Amino acid sequence: MPTPFSPVRRRWLAAGLGLGALSATGVAAMLGRPWLLNPCRAALPPELAQHDLVLGAWEGLDPAQVWDCHAHLAGIGDGGSGVRISETMLSPLHPLQYLQRLFYLNAGCAHEAPGRVDQSYVERLHNLMEGMAPGFKLMLFAFDHAHDEAGRAQPERSAFFVPNAYARDVVRAAPQWFEWVCSVHPYRPDAVAALEAAVADGARAVKWLPPAMGIDPASPACDRFYAALVRLDLPLITHVGEEQAVAGAGHPGWGNPLRLRRALEHGVRVVMAHCASIGEDIDLDRGENGPRVASFELFARMMAEPRHAPRLFGDISAIIQRNRKLAVLRAIVEREEWHPRLLFGTDYPLPGIVPLVSPALLASEGMLDAAAVPVLEAIREHNPLLFALVLKRHLRSRGKRLAPQIFETRRFFSRTPT
Repeated sequence: MPTPFSPVRRRWLAAGLGLGALSATGVAAMLGRPWLLNPCRAALPPELAQHDLVLGAWEGLDPAQVWDCHAHLAGIGDGGSGVRISETMLSPLHPLQYLQRLFYLNAGCAHEAPGRVDQSYVERLHNLMEGMAPGFKLMLFAFDHAHDEAGRAQPERSAFFVPNAYARDVVRAAPQWFEWVCSVHPYRPDAVAALEAAVADGARAVKWLPPAMGIDPASPACDRFYAALVRLDLPLITHVGEEQAVAGAGHPGWGNPLRLRRALEHGVRVVMAHCASIGEDIDLDRGENGPRVASFELFARMMAEPRHAPRLFGDISAIIQRNRKLAVLRAIVEREEWHPRLLFGTDYPLPGIVPLVSPALLASEGMLDAAAVPVLEAIREHNPLLFALVLKRHLRSRGKRLAPQIFETRRFFSRTPT
């Protein structure tokens, strides 16, 4: 019988909740179970805000240097944001994608009231940021359409779309709390111009999700974009490993970590999201028909290559989710030589999806103190961002912990373009 951290080959929601194929009736029944849902409570009560576990998490950190480098904007486009989501995510006739949308929006505490979904998602972000230490920032992701090989947008094949302009404007309205990450498909005829415009508007990085967006990172079609990233000194945050959260328009193998060697060889600073902590990919070092191995093994191989050391990084978002192998989580905590090249991220709003992260399971494996479990669960009800930070600061494995420098990510994203 698989452990709670064993890998799966279905989307994260099916994996985390055992959904498989559901009818609309089944969806309604699932949503009627309160233990599955984020209660979206307001500000932390004083006894939690001043709890030793919370104070200890901030100890040794300069909050002004702590930027969560992996957070998603979400919505349905009802507030003039330009956000769009696929019709399948709006239809109970496609229960898995429909349920994904509902859980995402519940995790972000977005109200289903007409005309209020997008606005309430951002209002909840404001509420959460008020509960973080002053100076802490969230890096919010835009998300480009899928495109074909000719660079034509394919909105009909895109699971969702978050415009650069919307991410920029959310940040401009609250610059004390937010930074933003643009998303530009490299096949677009105007890709370099769009990237330059985003940088001029304050973008700190670029976000790709290759299998969903239809991007092959090893394609020569990316070369001009890679050259622009190097010239602008802008890092690329890109998903690697299996993609379980977003329906894809491209090839699943485009999430293979080895396909990013082309970007690294061009001199791009590459952040491999989630440290490739789930899934399997072909070992391309043994040929196009090589054996399938754990994506994390390929990430570890590349991290060990001296030629990549100055430019290859990983973010630690999603690594605490139940669909990751426990051995992978332990390796990330214990490999102290990696810590200078790891970056803190939460993958918000996913920490607000209650069944995805189990402090009790981590405590049962000796990676958290048992006394921390009820405190963490109470924090999550009020502030999933703080929950993820506090949990990761207190993780341990065989005497090792994640280094403080992992959490102080501002240094990485504050470089001035030349």
